[in-house]
Amino acid sequence: SPEESLMLLDVRLFTVQEYHRMAEAGILDPDERVELLAGKIITMTAKGTAHEAAITRTERLLRNRLGEQVLLRLQSPIQVNDYSEPEPDIAVVRVDPLDYDDGHPTPSEVYLIIEVADTSLDRDRNFKAKIYAQSGIADYWVLDVSDRQLHVLREPAQNGYQNEIILSDDRTVSPLAFPNCVITVREMLRPIP
Repeated sequence: SPEESLMLLDVRLFTVQEYHRMAEAGILDPDERVELLAGKIITMTAKGTAHEAAITRTERLLRNRLGEQVLLRLQSPIQVNDYSEPEPDIAVVRVDPLDYDDGHPTPSEVYLIIEVADTSLDRDRNFKAKIYAQSGIADYWVLDVSDRQLHVLREPAQNGYQNEIILSDDRTVSPLAFPNCVITVREMLRPIP
């Protein structure tokens, strides 16, 4: 079949530098919602209201509990390697005196990545998780707003995260880097009527 023939072809992957040059040259529209993952330019999924509200709630919780200890970046790029520059919903990163004016945060500067999933659960738990794990991101959470669960992925390795715990909305969690910051999963989700 034509699809099988395409799978046998060599695919040319883009580097982060080439991706930036395409944006600067106007090949990628500034309003286009894309990110570079594993050398491929991927269209980002549309964001629903539950998705956006969960980002707002979670950002507020982290800001209130961690204060000036961290910098919170919302839907902003991090450079995990030469071929991936994802834009996670929330990145909890080290404070930088220049606010990363000279480059996006790299894995050594990342405490925690959070993706909020409504329609993107499979992509976030598998494809993105493998990229984050391979780059050494130690703490990766996927908040599933549809099933009201938090997937906590830890122990990164080249083949993905070695540990995944799924927490229901009544359970608590703390970022690895900040064990005293205790969050109940329910606090990040839409209140139950």
